[in-house]
Amino acid sequence: MADPPADLRSDTVTRPTTAMRAAMAAAEVGDDVFGDDPTVNALEAEVAALFGHQAALFCPTGSMANQIALQLLVPPGGELLAGADAHVVSYESGAAAALGGISTRTWPSAGAALDAGQIAAMIRPAGYPSVATRAIAVEQTHNLGGGGIVDLDTLRALRAAADAAGVTLHCDGARIWHAHIADGVPLRGYGELFDTLSVCLSKGLGAPVGSLVVGSADRMAEARLLRKRLGGGMRQVGILAAAGRYALAHHLTRLADDHARARRLASALEPLGVVDATGVRTNLVMLDLGKAPLDAPSLVAAAAERGVLLAAMLPRTARLVTHLDVDDADIDRAIDVLTTLLTA
Repeated sequence: MADPPADLRSDTVTRPTTAMRAAMAAAEVGDDVFGDDPTVNALEAEVAALFGHQAALFCPTGSMANQIALQLLVPPGGELLAGADAHVVSYESGAAAALGGISTRTWPSAGAALDAGQIAAMIRPAGYPSVATRAIAVEQTHNLGGGGIVDLDTLRALRAAADAAGVTLHCDGARIWHAHIADGVPLRGYGELFDTLSVCLSKGLGAPVGSLVVGSADRMAEARLLRKRLGGGMRQVGILAAAGRYALAHHLTRLADDHARARRLASALEPLGVVDATGVRTNLVMLDLGKAPLDAPSLVAAAAERGVLLAAMLPRTARLVTHLDVDDADIDRAIDVLTTLLTA
């Protein structure tokens, strides 16, 4: 039987470990819509405490968690500022507008290299005829920015600008765990800078399902109503919350292994002119195929035929992601296959 492919398409492809499955099977459960699933309640309290906030709400997906947070911060007809390539703008099916009545305005695509002054200058006050800016969204780490980390000084400057203008600040923290491990910034240090955060358990941490919205107790009470409205009310979901609790306990510090493998992959491919290895900080490796012999869809198809899976993000940009189910042999295989294809 052929070896399974080296799957570097995303860190969402991980499968629960044997120990995680055991934790799920043993989970004590209740009805979460009634608020009496003890495992969910424990997970929410744990995550809220990690970020120094009062409360959290377990959601089935990161997109739902983001959209709940945005609706908490921006009333219908209000404006959200975000990066042009932000997940909340580009990868959530227009939900902010379609479901929340939220107007978005974007700063030019810059990945994690944000200019706090530029963003501050975009904030519009209330009053005719402008649409009032009500919130700013930041992505940490930044997906299309190659897993880049928004540095703490920039976040503090954005917090100061938001406070001065009377607007709120949201963190799409799907991979904030990676920033914490890479830079050593305490999760509470990030949490104190944001009014709301969304954090994902099913990417780098390897849980099968789940994200949480984090914020004040009052906001999370409203968030519970929004989750129900969006169809996210769940019942004996402690089975899934148990996977998240296991992931936090056992898979957080090991993210450093994913970072090391991503750097090794990037360093091996750097001589081909498709990546700057010094820019690889976490678990994402973006390949710039502008001068390569293959565009992204062609490279993805050719690599898949040779047992290496990666993702086409843009016509000439491909992405590789290291994660719990990628080992050193998979990295070796990816290096060999991609080197062959990109030097043909």
